[in-house]
Amino acid sequence: MTTHSILFSSYSLGSLSLKNRIIMAPMTRNRADPAGNPQPIMATYYAQRASAGLIISEATQVCPEGRGYPCTPGIYTPEHVNGWKQITNAVHKAGGLIFLQLWHCGRISHSSYQPNGGSPPAPSAIEPRKGEVMTYQGPKPFETPRALETSEIPTIVAHYRNAAKRAIEAGFDGVEVHGANGYLIDQFLRNGSNTRTDNYGGTVENRARFLLEVVDAVIGEVGPDRVSVRLSPNGTFNDMSDSDPVATYSYAIAELSKRKIAFLHFIEKMMGDPAVHVTVAQARSWFKGPLAVNGGFTKERGEEVVSEGLADLVAIGVPFISNPDLVERFKRDAPLNQPDMGTFYGGNEKGYTDYTTL
Repeated sequence: MTTHSILFSSYSLGSLSLKNRIIMAPMTRNRADPAGNPQPIMATYYAQRASAGLIISEATQVCPEGRGYPCTPGIYTPEHVNGWKQITNAVHKAGGLIFLQLWHCGRISHSSYQPNGGSPPAPSAIEPRKGEVMTYQGPKPFETPRALETSEIPTIVAHYRNAAKRAIEAGFDGVEVHGANGYLIDQFLRNGSNTRTDNYGGTVENRARFLLEVVDAVIGEVGPDRVSVRLSPNGTFNDMSDSDPVATYSYAIAELSKRKIAFLHFIEKMMGDPAVHVTVAQARSWFKGPLAVNGGFTKERGEEVVSEGLADLVAIGVPFISNPDLVERFKRDAPLNQPDMGTFYGGNEKGYTDYTTL
């Protein structure tokens, strides 16, 4: 049995005390109802995994226009708040901590999700060239989004602020601003999806403006020590690209560092990403606060980056799906259950709450 690992040491994260340095990464599981209300089975799922130092919830839309997938949860109605309270109560009862990830899909949406049936909003009218959007009627081609008017952007920032407020009302220990994986904030940040000519496009400073306005609004609502931000500078998912990732992300990350947020959640590389343009070491040099890394990390690689001082926390995704007791399995160097990929997105307890523990 191996238990003497830096990953199992406690860690002070602002006002929170994490019992270990292992984060359960956010993962979409599509178990909410069609109105975005969290369901009781979700409380079981998250509570089963409360041995993580911190859980980051699945991405949760901040407004109706932000939806991009079936049966994903929301955080913009009193019913959503009441549904999430069941989950936060269950996690806390099990001794865990949990942040809510705040999400707006932007162009990775579909007219069938939009309240008025119109085109999904985005920084620019550029549709993703690869992939499909999943709707309640099945997969469909991406549509050309409509470019947001400059006057509309403050309303979306306010949606994030209100979502953060509701998250705390629902009992979450903090929130994570989802600025990764090709969704709205990422679309503004990178020039492959942002060709605007107003104050939100062109220069790096302008393209990062929306991210920073959202973060400032959320900080103003809940405080910096309850806010994390997730970024994916090397990500190509949802047809994302940038002509100079180092210039874009060195600025954005340095600005986030100034805001003294709880931690930066840095995705190094995900499956399908062809190259690493921005490294963990670079992110560490630009961000002076706690750094969490994500992207296919094993226990061994996680121990390595934390021991070397390149990161403070390690976020792990898929292994937590099939191993609710992942932390204990890591401690014992025990074999891991293999995940059933056919049950990842939608369904019932099968492949969700029925995985065995040691």
